Amino acid sequence: MRRSVVTVAAGLAALAVTAAGCSGKAAGDKPELQIGLIAPMSGPFAVLGISQQNSLNVEIERINAAGGLDGSKLKLVVRDSALDPGKAVQAANELAGNDAVKLVVGPSLTAFYDAAKGTYEKNAKLNCQPAVSTGDFSGLKYGFRSQDPFTLDAQVVVSWLKQEGAKSLGLVYEGDDTGKNTDALLKTLLPQAGIKYLGWEKSRADDQSHRAHVDKFKNAGAIMVSSSVGGAKTMAAAAQSGYKGKIVGAGSGMQNISFIEAAGDAAKGAVFPAALYEYPTRKPRAEWMPGYRKHIEAIEAKYGKNVGPKSGATSPKGAAIAADCLFAFEQAVKSAKSTEAAKLADAIEKLDVTAQQSPSGNAIKPGDKHEFYSQVHLYQWNKDGKGWYTEEISSS
Repeated sequence: MRRSVVTVAAGLAALAVTAAGCSGKAAGDKPELQIGLIAPMSGPFAVLGISQQNSLNVEIERINAAGGLDGSKLKLVVRDSALDPGKAVQAANELAGNDAVKLVVGPSLTAFYDAAKGTYEKNAKLNCQPAVSTGDFSGLKYGFRSQDPFTLDAQVVVSWLKQEGAKSLGLVYEGDDTGKNTDALLKTLLPQAGIKYLGWEKSRADDQSHRAHVDKFKNAGAIMVSSSVGGAKTMAAAAQSGYKGKIVGAGSGMQNISFIEAAGDAAKGAVFPAALYEYPTRKPRAEWMPGYRKHIEAIEAKYGKNVGPKSGATSPKGAAIAADCLFAFEQAVKSAKSTEAAKLADAIEKLDVTAQQSPSGNAIKPGDKHEFYSQVHLYQWNKDGKGWYTEEISSS
């Protein structure tokens, strides 16, 4: 009887060794790897945080289904910034000090990240930013940007305005770090393009209307609006005043259908820069970038899509540029064969991912600038009998 028990036990052990040998290690034989997300999960911009969370979950489920990474399963840890800088910094401090967290996505918005990035660097915490448009990442060791940088955005927008014959531009933007950076860049780019800069009207979160700001630029050839929630107020005010010039976005935030919901028909004709965003275009899905299509359809299958109750505009309940953060992390772990932050940072710098492979449909090649993307597309919102859609009108 003892020999039978020993024989059975030995057989089970052999089966376990064989199963582990298929992947080199049995998935889950190490502590789980935590991925942190700091984003607005509540409040007027919650759609951003929820979309980021959904995209990260889809990628985590894909990786875990394939056996995990480096012998570990992945788990998402979420902290709600609620668009509160204090909460964002507190969450960054917490996750930066947690050794189980190997990557942090966020906090969203430049001002919040500027307050947190020193903590990340001090704690050697790898982080990726899909909602930080301004600022310089080249001096960071552990921080990377997976969003179109505003320097590229602005160059594409200003080039298009020059082609369209615009002679002047006014800026309406919040008085935060992003607004300051945008103002400074426009002071350089616009004169070079022969476009007069009419200055910056600083909006506030508690502004009931942006009509007074818009009226200052009633004769401007173009008004640049915020890529945050205030931009829709500017567009609505422009429509109310009968403004005839061009409305352009300062960043990719205008792709969010919350702008369409808030601005209504005033958003028609508005132009904004972004990394590849094929969903609201009329391009057949068969022509979408394959990695992007796969990710978006996984989002739709699990979470569905956002539908604006007033506008009927739709968007996937995901943020593919956030998924790129985890995709890059996955490739780096496989390349470095480690989850040590310094090794992963070096591996991400060396990534050269084609546009066909990535979840966002953008090529990823960070280099020493720590910028995932080097191409920007220019889209215009339009509306017809079938609803809201975008057209690509230019690219860098």
